[in-house]
Amino acid sequence: MLETNNAFTKRILIALALGILLGLFLHIGRDQGDIVETYLVNGLLLILGKWLISLLMVLVVPLVFISLVKAMGSLIDTASLGKFSLWTVSLYLITTMLAISTGLMFAWAWSPGAGMELTASDVVSSTPPNLFQSFVELIPTNAFHALAQGNMLQVIVLALIVGIALSRLNRERPAAVLMQGLDELDRLMLKLVSLIMMFVPIGVFALMARSTATLGVELLLPLLGYVLVLISALLFHALVSYSLLIKQLTGLSMLTLMRELKPLWLFSFSTASSAASIPVTLATCDRLRISPQLSRFTIPLGATLNMDGTAIMQGVATVFIANAYGIALLPMDYLMIIVTATLASIGTAAVPGAGLVMLTLVLTQAGLPIEGIALILGVDRLLDMLRTSVNVTGDVVVSYIVAYKTDFLDSSRENAVENSRV
Repeated sequence: MLETNNAFTKRILIALALGILLGLFLHIGRDQGDIVETYLVNGLLLILGKWLISLLMVLVVPLVFISLVKAMGSLIDTASLGKFSLWTVSLYLITTMLAISTGLMFAWAWSPGAGMELTASDVVSSTPPNLFQSFVELIPTNAFHALAQGNMLQVIVLALIVGIALSRLNRERPAAVLMQGLDELDRLMLKLVSLIMMFVPIGVFALMARSTATLGVELLLPLLGYVLVLISALLFHALVSYSLLIKQLTGLSMLTLMRELKPLWLFSFSTASSAASIPVTLATCDRLRISPQLSRFTIPLGATLNMDGTAIMQGVATVFIANAYGIALLPMDYLMIIVTATLASIGTAAVPGAGLVMLTLVLTQAGLPIEGIALILGVDRLLDMLRTSVNVTGDVVVSYIVAYKTDFLDSSRENAVENSRV
């Protein structure tokens, strides 16, 4: 698995470099004739790039719906674990909202993408919706219409309702067939994501070549700004936000926790998958004396619900794309981005690249051009690896806090952190 993911990362980097080189070459020769412009820049490269965007968008509705229904159905079905389930879900939601707020603040302070002055071909300006009207329209009047139109907030609410209903059905009479069907559909969606990820290097090459051919080196500096802002926000959340949270609630030093997290960071960074990292994450919890009864609940749940790194990326990327296209975001827009990105991160599959799929619904909800994803696709794979490390760190931090608060630290096992509290 590690070799496969490392090979994929190498292909992305090669595609990124070749796309930039071709784009710079085409940018220099654009004035020498219309053939390059018509048949290559706005022909083949445009088609390949649009195909990748379309493949990402077509997965959004089914991926969100199936993931959330399955997560909610499984969550409330574990009612016997109610002593710590409320703590777990509450902390996952709080840290996710804190993460997206951190991303937005960093992006707002440094304004990555400002001055690029790109023009979007498929965005129609509209008046921002009224807050109360937005809440009224959260509940769909027609489930099939919401799914067909891709109204993502309505789809998310609908998925939550169906998931709750499924959990109650499980209480009355175990709905093993339905849960098995959801498991199979979830596997199908993950396989589709994997197949699309195979096309990503070609799409990255085409998107970066076309973007660089259009903008030249002027594209690279703002993109570097995006990368630096996102990395700064991720590191701040992982090293400062988590540190303050676990110190205040348990007294544990983050430095002590970091010693136990090193193997997990290396593995999650290599795989860029929270799901693939679950065995290593559980082993980390074991070393921290977290009871298996709790960690076997919080860690798989966290792989679905707790995507702090993904939430930070969605906030920074949304502001970056808005700045790049010269679209001003109002306070109401920021509020809706926090809500949408929080819900989107809950529905994000724990596989490489899935956060990028979820970004499409955040951009749609904010009225921003989906094609803006092309600007960040080339560097997303490396950033995805770092995001995953933040995601799994959050899973361990929340698990330890819940274990501490609910007396699920296993004192009968070797105390790996007995001298860590001050």
